[in-house]
Amino acid sequence: KHVTLAAALELQRQLLASGRYRVELTRTRDVFIPLEQRVIIAQRKAATLFVSMHADALTDHSVRGASVYTLSDGASDAQTAALARRENAAGIGGGALGGSPEVSRILGNLVRQETRQGATRMARKIVAELGRDLPLLQNPNRHAGFMVLKAADIPSVLVEMGFMSNKTDEAALRQPAHRARVAT
Repeated sequence: KHVTLAAALELQRQLLASGRYRVELTRTRDVFIPLEQRVIIAQRKAATLFVSMHADALTDHSVRGASVYTLSDGASDAQTAALARRENAAGIGGGALGGSPEVSRILGNLVRQETRQGATRMARKIVAELGRDLPLLQNPNRHAGFMVLKAADIPSVLVEMGFMSNKTDEAALRQPAHRARVAT
């Protein structure tokens, strides 16, 4: 949580310094925001892009490298499916995203097609940039049903900066210079 907050603050600093972007964070201090609430915050702020930054842990300590996830009903691999289940379960709280489930599903499907295309383009660009300076997971363009990616009207990506369960990734992620490279 400290690494991801520090990385998000660095990304905010760099984007604001460019003078080209309006940046809103779902949190600026050490507090837990339920996953559904993060999406609601982005929608209330009329976000045009939602970036969720992560540094997760796996039981396989050899796994290391960055990757970027976009929304999909199915996961790109078993490891991703397990990661999405764990993340989604950890963030349950708050209410539904609004409306009846059937109406929400229909409207979401209509809007999500275009939104997913924007998210996929953004994910490809992020992976290309991350790959210039950082190690990447094999097949770094990944997809799964992460709850934070489910805003039907906002292209959303989840950036996995590396794994705290891997000693090399953890050491790098604890370094401000490395987080600055991730943000760049």
